[in-house]
Amino acid sequence: MDNSHGVSGVGVIDKAAQVLDALEAGPTTLAQLVAATGLARPTVHRLAQALAHHRLVSRDVHGRFVLGGRLVELASAAGEDRLIAAAGPVLLQLRDATGESAQIFRRQGEWRVCVASAERPIGLRDTIPVGTKLSMKAGSAAQILLAWEDHERLLDGLQNARFTPTVLAGVRRRGWAQSLGEREMGVASVSAPVRGPSGRVIAAVSISGPIERLTRQPGRLHAEVVGAAARALTEALKKASE
Repeated sequence: MDNSHGVSGVGVIDKAAQVLDALEAGPTTLAQLVAATGLARPTVHRLAQALAHHRLVSRDVHGRFVLGGRLVELASAAGEDRLIAAAGPVLLQLRDATGESAQIFRRQGEWRVCVASAERPIGLRDTIPVGTKLSMKAGSAAQILLAWEDHERLLDGLQNARFTPTVLAGVRRRGWAQSLGEREMGVASVSAPVRGPSGRVIAAVSISGPIERLTRQPGRLHAEVVGAAARALTEALKKASE
């Protein structure tokens, strides 16, 4: 469990924050919340129910706990989303360095959603507009968003996926992912993880384009620059939280 946020001295708030921190990684069962927080099961259940009452926590279709819609509303009301605020210049630099469309994906339940993008200004565009929902079962960004999950989430995410446990093991070892026609025929992509201040993977930075341009080994061409973009965003989030 990450304790980077420290302890305020107000016990119930600190425990609620631990629950929310644990949910940052995605859908979580009660047992997983207990393991992640180190709190007693009845305490975790009571806190999760109370947070759900205030829409800070919700349940997905499988009954797992997820971050609630109220958090999105509060972030919007605050006038900023740190990841998206930092994303613009990083994605533009990535697009210009690779000549390919660049995106950032976050996981939302069973989907990954494009939350920021920079499209190629000329030529063939493989457009993925902001707000687009794509499968968590295919594509290099899906691999990134799943690769560092715990064992139970990995097994669940691999069901009917276009990639294998061996592929995800390679992603964790290298620190980046690539795909060839996995999500869409003829399209290749390269992705790398963006980590939140707690160290959890919270998003994936990607570039995508035709295999004809990216070749059948797109990672060899672009993994270094995509990884650098992801690290820049990770560092920006870390500084913003200090």
